[in-house]
Amino acid sequence: MLEFVNVSKSFWTGKQRKVILDRASFRVDIGNSLGILAPNGTGKTTLINMMAGLEKPDEGEIHRMCRISFPLGFMGGLVNRHTGRENVRYIARLYSLDPDYIEAFCRWLCDIDEYFDMPVGTYSAGMRARLAFSLLLSLEFDMYLIDEGMPQTTDPIFNRKAGDLLRSRLESTTVIIVSHQAETLQKFAKSAAVLMNGQLHMFDTLEEAKQLYDYETQG
Repeated sequence: MLEFVNVSKSFWTGKQRKVILDRASFRVDIGNSLGILAPNGTGKTTLINMMAGLEKPDEGEIHRMCRISFPLGFMGGLVNRHTGRENVRYIARLYSLDPDYIEAFCRWLCDIDEYFDMPVGTYSAGMRARLAFSLLLSLEFDMYLIDEGMPQTTDPIFNRKAGDLLRSRLESTTVIIVSHQAETLQKFAKSAAVLMNGQLHMFDTLEEAKQLYDYETQG
C-alpha cells in the first residue's frame, strides 16, 4: 500500500505560496486502483512525483509498502551520455533484475535499431520516449503511476504494441491515475478522489468524485 500521513507541500511562485497539500492523509491499498481528479494548476504532477519518491514533502511522512513505478512518461532517469543499452542495463541492476532480459525486452519493444547502441543524447524526442516507455514496461511493479493519461509517441505501431502490453499489465496491478478529465480515469479507477485546496477528498466511486469536482470547477 501507499500512505500519506499529514503531508504538506507548497511552492513559492514569486508572488504567492502555492499549496499542493496541506496536512493531507490518505492511503491506497493494493487492488484498489485510484483515479484523482484535479484542475490544471493544482499540482497533479507534483503529487504523482511525491508518490514515486521523485519529490519530497515539506512535512509529514510517505510510506511505500509496495513496488511503485516512476510516472509513465517520466524520462528523467535516462542519462544522455550513456547509450540506450547502458541505461537499461544500469536500471535493471538497480532493481536487481536480469540485465540481459531487460536489454532484450527494450530492444524488441522500442525498435530503434542501431540507435539503441548510441548515446541517448543523440535521440529524437520520439525515440527517447519509446525507450523510456519500453523500460517502464520491462519492470514489474505492484502500483503504476499515470499522469494525465496514457503516454503516446508519434509512432502508431509502437503505441499499439506498447498500449496492448500496458493494458494487460494493468489488469493484474494497481493504478493511480491523475487527470483533469473524468473520462481519462474511467478505464482504470475503482475508487476516486478530488485534489482541491490542498486536500485529497476520497470517494468510493468516480461518479461521487465527479459531482464534487464539477460543483467546484463549474459552480
